[in-house]
Formats: sequence, structure tokens, C-alpha cells
Amino acid sequence: MASKERSEEILKQLREALVEFDEDKVVELSKIALEEGVDPFVATMEGLADGMIEVGDLYNKKEYFVPELLMCADALYAGLDVLRPAIVASGRVPEAKGSIVLGVVEGDVHDIGKNLIKMMFDVAGWKVYDLGKDVPLDKFVEEQVRTDSDVVGLSALMTTSMISMPEIVKKLKEKNPKVRIMLGGAPITQEIVEKYGADGFAESAGTAVDEAIKLIKMLREEEMGEK
Repeated sequence: MASKERSEEILKQLREALVEFDEDKVVELSKIALEEGVDPFVATMEGLADGMIEVGDLYNKKEYFVPELLMCADALYAGLDVLRPAIVASGRVPEAKGSIVLGVVEGDVHDIGKNLIKMMFDVAGWKVYDLGKDVPLDKFVEEQVRTDSDVVGLSALMTTSMISMPEIVKKLKEKNPKVRIMLGGAPITQEIVEKYGADGFAESAGTAVDEAIKLIKMLREEEMGEK
């Protein structure tokens, strides 16, 4: 078991390697983290996820551009391939399987938060249908119908792009009253969720999977009550 100081050093190096889009180094450090007893969930959240948050800041400052983001994403998923099995085995993230459609709503191109949430669902073994950013209303509906996903996750970072959310929620519920809809993004609050007719929201990437599982459990209980 690595000492606290050693663990922090490994996590720091992991963040730096990801920010520098050094895929080989990320893989190497992910393996070292496991070999030295660093909690794989901590390595994911405080190493990979925190590194991606820093990447997002660099992108927003226009110090990084799309090519750098893509290379960082490749490094992120290379590290996840190493850490994911250990996370599931540890029980730190529920292994409950489900399916989710994810996307950033039309008019918004900020997808770092959505990508972090996608990462957590990937880690938990969910089937993720990622629509990307600036996604038109109808695309969410079409993809949910096509995949019959349990949950649809709508993300928005700007208040100006949030205005399309109520219409998306309405259309989704018309097509499938049983689908569960989760909102995410800096402006989202419980009050917004209730106002828009959604079912829940993710305060952070770390809580998104638990929230989605809670929504599915509520749906299953409702279905049992109807029988």
C-alpha cells in the first residue's frame, strides 16, 4: 500500500500526463497506481477526471484546441481501460447495468462536463449512447426510441441553451412516458428539474451514476406497483 505522500505523487503525475496527452505515460501510471495500492476510484477521479477538468480550463482559455482535446480524451480512455476492471471489482462504483443517451443540448458546445459523466457511466459498465454537443431536440427523441434507453441525460452549461430543455423533456415523455430524464450542467438546480418536468439531476460526474440508478429503481418500483 502506497503512503499518502506516494499516492498523491502518483495522482499528480497522472494528472500531468493526461494534460500533456501522453497516452503511454497515462497507461504506465495507471498500472503503477494499481500495483502500489492506490484506490482505483480515487485514481480515476483525482487523477484522470481532475486532469480532464484542467484540460477543459485550458480549452476555455483558448490555450488548448480541438486536436489537444481529442488526444487528451484518447489518453483518458487508455487510462480507464486499465482502471475500470479494478473499480468494478472494488465495488466503489455500482456494477448495476443500464443504458443512457447523453448529449449537450442545441446551442451549447461545452461538453467537458458531459464527457466526464460519460466516463463515469463507462466505468460503471453502462451502455452509453453519446450524441456529442449542440444536439437538436429531435435527435434525443430519435436516439431514445432507437435504443430504448433507460435514461436520457441532457447537459447545458449556459442558461441561454437551457431554454430548449422543457421541450425536449416533453417530447421524450410523449414518446415514452417511462423514460427517466436527468439534467446536468452548472445552471441546473432541483427547482429547474421540477419546473422542466425532468426526473433528476447530476450535481457532479461522481454522483451521476448513483442518481441514474436511483431513477431506474424508482421506475421499477412503479412498474411493480402497477402489476
